[in-house]
Amino acid sequence: MVSFSLPKGVVPGNVRIIMVCEAMPDNPADYFYTSSNSLYVTNTIDAFNSAGIKVNSIDEILKKGVYLTVAVKTARTGPTVPPDVIEEHSHTLEKEIGQFPNVKAILLMGDAAIRALNCISKRKYSMKAIPAGSTYKIRKDKFYFNDIRAFPSYLQTGKNFLIEKAKQRMVAEDIKNAFLV
Repeated sequence: MVSFSLPKGVVPGNVRIIMVCEAMPDNPADYFYTSSNSLYVTNTIDAFNSAGIKVNSIDEILKKGVYLTVAVKTARTGPTVPPDVIEEHSHTLEKEIGQFPNVKAILLMGDAAIRALNCISKRKYSMKAIPAGSTYKIRKDKFYFNDIRAFPSYLQTGKNFLIEKAKQRMVAEDIKNAFLV
């Protein structure tokens, strides 16, 4: 099993929203808590600003009660993350999520994050939190992971996010709605 500890400065009781992205960047120095200018960071800051949540850094996002993490604690080795890898890492994500007693919303940024939460939900509650289906078709519905609102959304950490304006708008809308929970 993969181990993972919370980054320095994260206060579990202050976290109200968890944003789960796909996987670690190829270069660990580009991760949310180790970079100030990687695509992971700049795209995320842009997404929050587009949602009307004005921030200039990951630290400011954290101070707003949002914890950023990844479903898979290693970098992708191909165009997608294999289901067995997501399943394996979902145990670590489950422990990670369990450290936050006041979470009201989980933003699931991409298919790997959705699959990881579904793995956890099936183990804990014998059912998926998010049904199968295209994200654009299901994202407007309300889903719950126990009593936590779950938002299926799109991945914002890569180069494609910069050119896909519709996904940028949807991610911003999902972030905004998570703050309303």
